[in-house]
Amino acid sequence: MPCSLHSFSSFTLLPTPSIKHTTPFRSFSVRASINKDPNSNSKPTTTSSTNSKPSSWVSPDWLTSLTRSLTISKNDDSGIPIASAKLDDVSDLLGGALFLPLFKWMNMYGPIYRLASGPRNFVVVSDPAIAKHVLRNYGKYAKGLVAEVSEFLFGSGFAIAEGSLWTARRRAVVPSLHKKYLSVIVDRVFCKCAERLVEKLQADALSGTAVNMEDKFCQLTLDVIGLSLFNYNFDSLNTDSPVIDAVYTALKEAELRSTDILPYWKAGSLNSINLVDVLRKIIPRQIKAEKAVSIIRSSVEELIAKCKAIVEAEGERIDEEEYLNEADPSILRFLLASREEVSSVQLRDDLLSMLVAGHETTGSVLTWTLYLLSKDSHSLVKAQEEVDLVLQGRRPSYDDIKDLKFLTRCIMESLRLFPHPPVLIRRALVADVLPGNYKVYPGQDIMISVYNIHRSSEVWEKAEEFSPERFDMEGPVPNETNTDFSGGPRKCVGDQFALLEAIVALAIFIQHLNFELVPDQNISMTTGATIHTTNGLYMKLSQRQAKSAFAASSI
Repeated sequence: MPCSLHSFSSFTLLPTPSIKHTTPFRSFSVRASINKDPNSNSKPTTTSSTNSKPSSWVSPDWLTSLTRSLTISKNDDSGIPIASAKLDDVSDLLGGALFLPLFKWMNMYGPIYRLASGPRNFVVVSDPAIAKHVLRNYGKYAKGLVAEVSEFLFGSGFAIAEGSLWTARRRAVVPSLHKKYLSVIVDRVFCKCAERLVEKLQADALSGTAVNMEDKFCQLTLDVIGLSLFNYNFDSLNTDSPVIDAVYTALKEAELRSTDILPYWKAGSLNSINLVDVLRKIIPRQIKAEKAVSIIRSSVEELIAKCKAIVEAEGERIDEEEYLNEADPSILRFLLASREEVSSVQLRDDLLSMLVAGHETTGSVLTWTLYLLSKDSHSLVKAQEEVDLVLQGRRPSYDDIKDLKFLTRCIMESLRLFPHPPVLIRRALVADVLPGNYKVYPGQDIMISVYNIHRSSEVWEKAEEFSPERFDMEGPVPNETNTDFSGGPRKCVGDQFALLEAIVALAIFIQHLNFELVPDQNISMTTGATIHTTNGLYMKLSQRQAKSAFAASSI
């Protein structure tokens, strides 16, 4: 499922304490609709998508029962309870907000259960101690199903690569994201793109036209990743970019593949005829996916070729640890100047991984953070006051970001409630005993429900409330390296990049614009690679004058 693809994405698991569950989970519900009053201080609620689901074969009860009988031994000694999936549940898994049925079953069966759904059975984990065990033991667990369903998009990119290839490619990419690079990109790219968005929205603010902020944030983050990765401006804020739709289409195809009853897309050959190639040309879903991948790959290949020609013409080579080309500080320029022996296809796949993750995830983070702030006037005012006090009417610098403490905690709390990805998938390579004495065997697919962990009342006080203050304002920003909980060796290479981008974009947005939800919206959740809205997030905007530093500090 695409949500599980993004263990490499901008944000993975928020830190959570390691808890051994000795009591049943307390039941709590996912409420069905938002409060329609945009000025209300009540906490936000959402609903899952129940219509316009993408086409896939839905697994009826009889197939779930058959799968259970075929994939789960009668002598099962794992100690893992088996969830009972009904037709409506499986429909949600295949086409809607797949993490919501997992949440319901957590309340019924506890922090770990086995789910026989369609062609596979999964062990679903909602316990931080078990999740940490699986993610940290890289030699025992691999991406498995994730790689199978997304190879058509990512090729051999480090997003899904395993073993020595993954180690080598990660080592090649990580040095490009050094501090000097980030400080330059904050000013040249993050700030300028966010200011361009605000400028673009001024006409809507004056006219009172409702704006789909989810679309705007996806356009913003595509422009950011284009400039940061390739020194290329997609200019998607002003022109329709086919890349955005192509990325979403490809990720949705990966999700559908993970639940297809008949995985025809990996069919073999018949009388020297490659069945996959044939099916790509006759099945509408595959035709659409193939076109999407072609758009993404051709865009990346063209940008690589142009930059490579410049590097070769100038004879450029890296001559210092934090190397940066002042005219073109992009990651692509760094990788080419490193003169590493790597094929053009491998370079393309690595950059494609960062392109997809770099705009999809951060766009979703900004969308849901804005939604939560629009429902909590106290937190919004506090964030605005902090921005006014720290920035004093100017654009944020790299050094300012550490002082935007409350705004950062708003983003972290948004990530807790709407994690990206909501689910991670791993496959056991060897027999293992999980914390709690649960047994898994080679080949077992495991779903780590980040959404469940983040909304568990066993882990968090007032788990479903938006409360940025739950994170210590004076302590370090919680991440995967300074807390007990960790995403393991495959933690996101671009987590700091993405967090800086989100902070800068949100700071500039709330510095210049007021916003409120358009009333009577049905804000539903669905999944692509991250948690999306089903029909958009529409806001009414108005111009905002930042208060003076003295006024802000005296409030």
